[in-house]
Amino acid sequence: MTAPHATTQNHLLAALPRAEYERIEPGLELVRMPLGEVLSESGGRMHYAYFPTTCIVSLLYLLEDGASAEIGVVGNEGIVGISLFMGGDTTPSRAVVRSAGHAYRIRASLLQEEFGRAGATMRLLLRYTQSLMTQMTQTAVCNRHHSIEQQLCRALLLSVDRMDGNSLTMTQELIARILGVRREGVTDAAGNLQRAGFIRYSRGHIDVLDRVGLEGAVCECYGVVQREYARLMPDVPREAASVRQRTYGGVQPG
Repeated sequence: MTAPHATTQNHLLAALPRAEYERIEPGLELVRMPLGEVLSESGGRMHYAYFPTTCIVSLLYLLEDGASAEIGVVGNEGIVGISLFMGGDTTPSRAVVRSAGHAYRIRASLLQEEFGRAGATMRLLLRYTQSLMTQMTQTAVCNRHHSIEQQLCRALLLSVDRMDGNSLTMTQELIARILGVRREGVTDAAGNLQRAGFIRYSRGHIDVLDRVGLEGAVCECYGVVQREYARLMPDVPREAASVRQRTYGGVQPG
């Protein structure tokens, strides 16, 4: 049986060959990721990289007046902290937990050491970084050219893709900050999706009732991101059960 918390819940860790995984496994630490936890600030230097398992992390760009907009989202498919191995050391975005859960963290020095071996870990992380860049680029296009309702559909689909279920904890205020729009626009868009039967919204909780309906209402940006991820990461398992079971604190015997 799968342990309650397993590193295979993160698709990047699950995709590492055994030799590479066993080198970094002793440095992986399971940590709680409470809602609103700030993992890095704009311009700050990160001491850890995070592999989310059951949480979702927003990458936000902050303006001088305090306004913000989400430029990327990371869940169980990825890693928070690409600046640690891309050579920039710092990033202009803030990383904040927008859906509580857990992650495995690793010290920056250990990740950089493994990346510097120029082996499977490096190649995997570089491909993931390209897929994240695609997501960021498409988010910028979406925010400029598509309706708030289409943007909301994209945000909801990206979220449920990174969750085990179809229930999200997202207030209208949080969604407005993520999309960088007025709360009134989110209220109207969520109301339209609820009347269409795609979602049920109540007191900060959103249940996706009709995923196919959302996929029909979303703009092309969601599909572009999904296809590019599938192209770049064909070897990444989508289900933890499809690979060997690893747990926090050691490798489970097969």
